[in-house]
Amino acid sequence: MKKIRWIIGIGLLVIIVVVAIGVAASLDKIVKAGVETYGPKITQVSVTLDDVHISLLGSAKVKGLVVGNPKGYQTPNAISVGSADVSMDPFSILSDKIVLHSVKIENPEITFEGGLSGNNISKILDNIDSTSGNGGSAAANSTTNSQPSKKFEIDDLVITGGEIHVSVNGLGGKEMTLPLPKIELTDLGKGKDGITAAEVIRAVMSRVNAETLEAVENAGRDVGNAATSAAKGAEKTVTQGVNNIGQGINSLIKNK
Repeated sequence: MKKIRWIIGIGLLVIIVVVAIGVAASLDKIVKAGVETYGPKITQVSVTLDDVHISLLGSAKVKGLVVGNPKGYQTPNAISVGSADVSMDPFSILSDKIVLHSVKIENPEITFEGGLSGNNISKILDNIDSTSGNGGSAAANSTTNSQPSKKFEIDDLVITGGEIHVSVNGLGGKEMTLPLPKIELTDLGKGKDGITAAEVIRAVMSRVNAETLEAVENAGRDVGNAATSAAKGAEKTVTQGVNNIGQGINSLIKNK
């Protein structure tokens, strides 16, 4: 009898493990499909995800997230994220609000195309505003209504080690790579109601846009200052050269 109970217990454990693995695999596919379905509706650009792995113990790994560019821009994409680590409340997946304790995004690459007055990153943010109902049309709002009803809470979101690849007319056609300052957002969707996926994306993109614009603007200012210094230096050199010639001529006259 004990042996039978032991066998039954082992059998039940195996079944639970298999079911858990199946549930986790299903969640991976659901999340990937959700990102690639609703991401483009919110941003109005292509959004692809290579892989996502969700552990029922409360962690997740996201790999190969790529956000495309709006029409009219030449570079292949606007944002690419190699990987991101997520810590979450596993039981919240079954509730109306998914709670993410932390989201850590490392070494993302941002391609900034355009100028300070109009660029691909700002355009994506405008697209998000139009589809999330911030001044958007009825058609845009109807698109938002087709988004999932799940709400989110993100206690801490950190982006570190990012790079901004820049090529803008304001820098005289000069291409450069700038560091993206560390970005940290806390208490997104804190409270009972939480926030929508569109609101999460907008909050993150708004900070990314602001930090990118500031970095590009500072770089443009530095280039301008360097050019001014170089011009002043050249002017000083020419003036000094003229003075030296004048002094030489005076010396020759005096010697004569």
